[in-house]
Formats: sequence, C-alpha cells, structure tokens
Amino acid sequence: MKQYKMRRGEYLEDRMPDLKASVEEYFGEVTDTEEHDGHELYVVEDPDNPVFDRILAGVASYDGKKDRLAVHFEERPAEEVIAEGNADAAADAVDAKNDFLLEATGRDAKSRRESMKRSVEDEAPDY
Repeated sequence: MKQYKMRRGEYLEDRMPDLKASVEEYFGEVTDTEEHDGHELYVVEDPDNPVFDRILAGVASYDGKKDRLAVHFEERPAEEVIAEGNADAAADAVDAKNDFLLEATGRDAKSRRESMKRSVEDEAPDY
C-alpha cells in the first residue's frame, strides 16, 4: 500500500471531492470497501483494464496531518497480459495510474518519486 501526499497547500478533498466516482472513472466499478491499516478503502474487484487484478484506493487520515491518498494496485504479470494479446492494455494501465495520481495529488511521476525518496530518507535510522 502506497500513500501519496498532496502538493503543498492542496487537499485531497479539494482535488477529488468525490473520490469514489474518480476511482470508478479511471478503473471500473467500486464493488466493496475494505479496511486497511485503519483506513476504509474502495475496492475495484474487476477493473476495466485486464492488467489489473484488483485495486484498493481511499483516504488515509491522520490526526493533525493532511489526508493522504492510499492506493494499492494488484497487477497481473506482464508476460501473461502480453500472451493474451493485451500489450496495449499495459501502456493504458500505466497511463491510467499516472493520470489518476496526477489528478489526485497534483504531482507528476517524477515529483512523486522524489517525495517518496525523501520520506524514506527521513525515516532511515541514524547509526
């Protein structure tokens, strides 16, 4: 499960006021909700794109901090998808993930990677 921060001064509820509708627009019908690490997440059991097996997405709320977007993409092996003749679906899946995350966070892929690196460095123990 990955959690993504919003840009400075922006909030998830402002960027995506109806997160469930946005998840359905990008990935398919939300079929259930599931608790993960104390957060209620939307579940897409049968995503529109054949690359995905299952998708979890929702709001991770913390006291005294801005909400974050929590997302988990369960994907099928690339070889399996290509063998079925769905090579184009792999590119579409990457685009869907990046477009969804950009809309939700206001950060492009490069910015999200740099932010993740910084958070890992901040959490590294000092020896």
